[in-house]
Amino acid sequence: MCGITGIFDLRERRTPGRALLEAMNQTQFHRGPDEGGVHLEPGVGLAHRRLSIIDLSGGQQPLFNEDESVVVTYNGEIYNFGELTTELKQAGHTFRTHCDTEVIVHAWEQWGEACVERFRGMFAFAVWDRNRETLFLARDRLGIKPLYYGRLPDGQLIFASELKALMAHPELPRDIDPCAVEEYFAYGYIPEPRSIFKSVHKLPPGHTLTLRRGQKSIPDPREYWDVPFAGLTINESEAADELVERLREAVRIRLEAEVPLGSFLSGGVDSSAVVAMMAGLSDEPVRTCAIGFDDPAYDESDYARQVAERYRTNHYVEQVDPDHFNLLDRLGEMYDEPFADSSALPTYRVCELAKRQVTVALSGDGGDENLAGYRRYRHHLAEERLRGLMPADLRRPLFGALARVYPKADWAPRMFRAKATFQALARDSVQGYFQGVAILRDELRGRLFSPGFRRELQGYDAVEVLRRHARRAPSDHPLSLVQYLDMKTYLPGDILTKVDRASMAHALEVRVPILDHKLVEWMSGLPPELKLHGAEGKYVFKKALEPYLPSDVLYRKKRGFSVPVAEWFRGPLRERMEQQVLGETMADTGVFDMDYLSTLVGQHVSGARDHSPALWALLMFDNFMQRLQA
Repeated sequence: MCGITGIFDLRERRTPGRALLEAMNQTQFHRGPDEGGVHLEPGVGLAHRRLSIIDLSGGQQPLFNEDESVVVTYNGEIYNFGELTTELKQAGHTFRTHCDTEVIVHAWEQWGEACVERFRGMFAFAVWDRNRETLFLARDRLGIKPLYYGRLPDGQLIFASELKALMAHPELPRDIDPCAVEEYFAYGYIPEPRSIFKSVHKLPPGHTLTLRRGQKSIPDPREYWDVPFAGLTINESEAADELVERLREAVRIRLEAEVPLGSFLSGGVDSSAVVAMMAGLSDEPVRTCAIGFDDPAYDESDYARQVAERYRTNHYVEQVDPDHFNLLDRLGEMYDEPFADSSALPTYRVCELAKRQVTVALSGDGGDENLAGYRRYRHHLAEERLRGLMPADLRRPLFGALARVYPKADWAPRMFRAKATFQALARDSVQGYFQGVAILRDELRGRLFSPGFRRELQGYDAVEVLRRHARRAPSDHPLSLVQYLDMKTYLPGDILTKVDRASMAHALEVRVPILDHKLVEWMSGLPPELKLHGAEGKYVFKKALEPYLPSDVLYRKKRGFSVPVAEWFRGPLRERMEQQVLGETMADTGVFDMDYLSTLVGQHVSGARDHSPALWALLMFDNFMQRLQA
């Protein structure tokens, strides 16, 4: 994969400084250690770091069309570039390389902004068209590849794959966005389009941004694709057969590379399915990578081994020390803005292992969102059925009162932990789901922030992120709705961000066949009961894979890629956590009620409550603030 960055002067034709652009580009060296390139002309500067995958001897960027009036800097893979090349040659375009990058400049010439609708793959790119005095930014449909952009006070726009490249520009305003902080402590990440800074945005998945010289303001991005959720008429057997064929095709087009290629193999359904398809498409043994833990509560390597043995892969396993919290500071450097998913730690380790064997790895990400694999979907549908039994005017005051009087009982068996359920039933569907995914629920965030910071928020609530997407949802089925919400928020903001930064930290390209947009479109239309059937998530997927995978892999309890954060904060990380969460840096922000932070810490270390998600989020926020002030 690669890293891109650039500067565009909206007002005039000031040529960016080469040293500055190279410094911004160099912050992303890890994304592309093979080569670097810079293009400068009046009013525009484009830069690129390359990780060579296809056409190793050609394809250097920035890359031009025939008369050098159009130039691109690009991060990603366009898997249908062969067909597009043929079509564009027939239309009269001349190609000088055999790489997918050159397709972009000619596609822009041929189809303009609609070019992105022709691309099948993962990408973030910038095209500069000198004749039209236009800069065109684009991001892939699902948000696999990142793209940040921001406007400087002097009228210049800067963009990059990672926020750190923008932060290398001395004129970037670094005022923190209070709404982004509220969203971070609700979701554990900052959903698109916000970033931690008021001056910087993320281009949302499936959007483009067209900028022309002389514009006084940055226009709103344009959406070119959305998950359709268009209902299919199909039975279970037909769906199972077609799902395997579509997955096989999505895997097949991702096997082209001129460098070593393999796959992650966690032992879960999704990565195991990808490996099974790869094995059927390859004459050589598939290279698979997995990590193991000493603690059986977290270790899934035995399931991965079963799949590896079945398909006779060249399987690489590395036992990871569960106390790998020595990576805490490294995480802050990788993610640039606050990011509170602790599974970033094992993700970093499995990418580190994979890079020792391959340069490209396929992953199983996206299966849970597309095929309803998360347990929270089952809980949400159960709550929806209960909501439907009583009018909202009666339900809200009744369950709201029960929630207020029922004690919080995190320590008790789930059947006795009714407080959260009562709270959810007192809310509407979107707000109820929000409380289920929030790492700090409303009442905790209400106490977390100082009075001064709450005034800055002016009543803003992070649930508005979900409400905004829910208003545009293409389906009102309760399962399809929450799948759609996750595809718009959790998938790009957490899952894909986590994998992109962890893999790019090791110059490893990760391809995601289950997020092939044609496959996603088709899966979204499957009847909801084929995705969540009773208590069984990914129902039709598992049925389809029964001839390919062991029953133990298909039907075991889902674990997730977790680490023992709660135990760390009562043991080896206790002192560090207390020093950072209750330290001067956090107090000086003015964001927090420090007395309440002391309460959170005290309740957790005593064992009275498990506040590990909140404390991890606070620790990561402190890491960010310390780097910001350095």
